[in-house]
Amino acid sequence: MNRFDTRRILVTGAGSGIGQATALRLLREGGRVVAADVVTEGLATTRERATAEGTAERLHTLVLDIADESSVTEGVKSAIAELGGLDVLVNAAGILRAEHTHLTSLDMWNRIITVNLTGTFLVTREALPALLETGNGVVVNFSSTSAAFAHPYMAAYAASKGGIQSFTHALALEYGKQGLRAVNVAPGSIKSGITDATSGYLPADTDWELFTKLSPILATDLESGGAPMAGPDTIAGVIAMLASDDGAFITGTEIRVDGGTHA
Repeated sequence: MNRFDTRRILVTGAGSGIGQATALRLLREGGRVVAADVVTEGLATTRERATAEGTAERLHTLVLDIADESSVTEGVKSAIAELGGLDVLVNAAGILRAEHTHLTSLDMWNRIITVNLTGTFLVTREALPALLETGNGVVVNFSSTSAAFAHPYMAAYAASKGGIQSFTHALALEYGKQGLRAVNVAPGSIKSGITDATSGYLPADTDWELFTKLSPILATDLESGGAPMAGPDTIAGVIAMLASDDGAFITGTEIRVDGGTHA
């Protein structure tokens, strides 16, 4: 199935986890992809996997720090030049840190908001002119189940994802008449670099009973920090649907993918 033949795509956070899985999935479906990440080693792994799958000739990698305005301005410009335009933007880059809210430093708060929320805004802002030029551009942003459901010790992260969710709704309305679609994916219980590192971020006195409601009701074959998880390909498949013509009547909403964790 080549739903992305002739489609030009930029994926941030494409050096690992869901971003990497998404870049590889869209390559498999015929897309031309710029995979962007701040970690060069991760981008090398993405290229290695694309090479093994025979899709690397349609892949370009880009070192991009979404928290740095000049990096975003130059990076998105070069991605659009490389692709000759832009049809799809997937803002998968983000970070997670955890702490008791009353112990959360302003530096930690600002770092999470800057990377997750401001970074999503900056990349989107720079990509919008090219996306609007196509008349049917698509922005897929990453919210989280934490934006709508309680996740302990993650108030800053939840706030950043709630902001992304609201930002995406505004985009959908503002640019809908110009053909742009903007959608949020809200993953939960998905194994990624973020989830693998979460246990190391949690406070030493974490009350694990607070996490008893955060388990999927569907069977999974992976785990992260002892918690049941599905693989990142689960999300990549949903993004492929949303960004293709199969999602042509979906905009201004969230798609929660969590195996029933919050059913």
